[in-house]
Formats: sequence, structure tokens, C-alpha cells
Amino acid sequence: MAQTMTPGRGRPAVEEDSVQPFVKTWFDRRTSAGSDWSRSELVRLKGSERISVVLPAKDEEATVGAIVTALRRELMEVVPLIDEIVVVDSGSVDATAEVAARAGASVVQQCSVLPRLTDVPGKGEALWKSLLVTEGSIVAFVDADLRDFDEQFVVGLLGPLLTDPGVGFVKAFYDRPLGNGEVLMPAGGGRVTELVARPLLNLHWPALAGFVQPLAGEYAARRSVLEQIPFLSGYGVEIGMLIDVVEEFGLDVMAQVDLGRRQHRNSDDAALGRMAAQVHLAMLSRMHRHGRALMTDEPETVVTQFAREGAFFVPHDHDIAVSERPPMADVPEYRRRLAMEGA
Repeated sequence: MAQTMTPGRGRPAVEEDSVQPFVKTWFDRRTSAGSDWSRSELVRLKGSERISVVLPAKDEEATVGAIVTALRRELMEVVPLIDEIVVVDSGSVDATAEVAARAGASVVQQCSVLPRLTDVPGKGEALWKSLLVTEGSIVAFVDADLRDFDEQFVVGLLGPLLTDPGVGFVKAFYDRPLGNGEVLMPAGGGRVTELVARPLLNLHWPALAGFVQPLAGEYAARRSVLEQIPFLSGYGVEIGMLIDVVEEFGLDVMAQVDLGRRQHRNSDDAALGRMAAQVHLAMLSRMHRHGRALMTDEPETVVTQFAREGAFFVPHDHDIAVSERPPMADVPEYRRRLAMEGA
């Protein structure tokens, strides 16, 4: 098994003249394939590290059980690579919590964590609050809507962290098939990435131009990294985290892993439009936070979209505001928990 961060076998490195030199250097050094990593070898290298896997979930009863079952059976029972599986339920109205618990996960209701704070709907809140209810020194995040889940996804994310102490954050990338209602097309499922996130990152954070899937929902990091950065709400969480990690810790602590193919529920164009707006708001907030733009006015947070209703197009307004939670290390309850554990 590869012990260093090298491109996966059979995958060419980036062409010398196709990207900026610093992007190529990082890409070649910090990109691997999920299949490069041996779970038994990672167990040997794990040492005293404890590893938590977190699934943020809202109404995912159809898929969450199979994911938890695969993780528990293959990475806890067959090989002891991970130590806990936590599903953070974001107010599901279906049987997500029950299905996840039966499969072997610890289920936490998002609204029950830090009850003194009002709960903010969305994935970013679930990820942020998971730091208070998990024990791992390494935390891996996996979306709960993945179909045909392969536990090697998590093995791949953990590989760079367990073999290189200089790596603190690992992002997944993969092919994104697109279902059009009749057939499954091999690509096209990353439309917000290609139309919004990648152009914005290339223009404003070119150091991050080497990330193949900047909005990927699967990533893993050391707790010492995650607890030091703020978490944005909604669909802004991924791009905000990417920017804050590179600003706080530098590009060299970041890596990415090719996990092959990821199939999940595709969104319609209207939902993608709202997602794109939140990604843009998140980018604006990071530009202001890191001194790259002066915000003279607060941006609007309502998107108007139109739907055909009979003979007319009718406008519908959607609130796409992005809120922000502080670094968990600044939260009193978290500091008290760490103090108790260290006593």
C-alpha cells in the first residue's frame, strides 16, 4: 500500500502546462485514490487515534440504514478501524432515526445539542454540533443519501490522515452520474460546482483550484482542525470550510482522494438555483472575513423563482440566508467537556 500521497495507479498526473505550477505541485503531492489504501494497514497505523464517522441526515430512511450497516460490519466488526458512528438527525419526519439506530448508529437529534442556542436548520448546523457529541480525534463526514454505498469511501478519506501527520483535512472527489428520470448519465451531477463554485474559487482563491469536487459532502479531518474554524449553514458549509481551512492552516495540510463514483438523489433546477445562491453568499462572507472584499451593504437573501401554474408563471420567494456558527473551540460547553476529559 502507498505510504505517501501520490496519484493513484493508472490515473495520470496533471499536465505541466495545463494548470498553474503551484496547483500542479499540490495536486501531484496530495491526491490519491481510495483504492490505494488498505484498511488492515490503516488499523495497524491507527495507534491511539479514535475515529468518528458522522452522517448528517434529514428524511433519509431509504439509504441511511445500508450505510450504517456497511460501516459497522466492515469497519468496526471485520476490522476495528472506526470507533463510533453517529447520525445527527436534522428533524426528520420519516423513520430516519429508527432505521439508523437499528443498523447500529448512535442517533442524536440536532435540536437537542446546545439547547441554549436556537437551532438553525440545515447540514452545516448538524456538522458543527456533531463535534460536541463525538469522541474521535479524527472525524469523517458522510452524506446519508448515498446509494450503492461502499465503505472504502471512508477508508480512502482516512488513508492520508493516518499515514501522514502533516495532513489535517481530506476532501473526496468522484464521478457524479446524473439521472434524468429515464436513464442514468455518467456525468453532469456536479452542476453547481462547475457553474458557480469552481469559477469563484479560481478567481478569488486560486490556491484551491486543484480541488476536483470543492462541494463534495464527504471529507475527514483532525478534530484539532475542525474545532478551530467556523461552520456556515446550509449549502454554504462545504465551500466555507474549504476556504477557512486553507486560510487558517495552509494548503499543504489539505489533501483529496478519488473515491470513484458517487450516486445520490439529484436535485431539480430550482433547488440547484437556491443552492448556487447560498454558495455565492458563502463566498461573499469568506471574502469579507478574510479581507478580500469590503461589504458596503448586506447582500439580499431572498431568491425569486418562477413556476408555471396554468396559463401563468407565478413568482415564489425563497429565503437563502447563510448564518455562521463560531469555532467550536470557542463554545463554553465544548471547552468544559474537553476539560472534564483531560482531568
